[in-house]
Amino acid sequence: MAKTFVQVQRQIEQLQKQADQLRKKEADGVRARIQEAISVYGFSADDFDFSGEPRRARAAKKAVGKHVPKAGAKARVKAKASAAKYKDDQGHTWGGRGPRPAWFKAALAAGKTPEELGA
Repeated sequence: MAKTFVQVQRQIEQLQKQADQLRKKEADGVRARIQEAISVYGFSADDFDFSGEPRRARAAKKAVGKHVPKAGAKARVKAKASAAKYKDDQGHTWGGRGPRPAWFKAALAAGKTPEELGA
């Protein structure tokens, strides 16, 4: 026999009452453990932030004038311009990092040494 809407609603009410009772019982246990930890470690209300604000919002307030990235945003590292370590007669330069540029490879193929191209 299929249940009716009213029967399901009654069952939901009974389950909600059970859930409320279980939550209260568990919350009482958590409260007791917290109170014990407070007394053992000597915490006071000043040791905690009970403002209800998310951490990110609190951090943003503290960082006045500083950039705070959005949640989930990847940090970007700005590349520093490195001083030219190598240069040629045509004004090409290379900092010595990353892949060798074509002009540097061509100069080496032409018989130049990296020391000769040093800036």
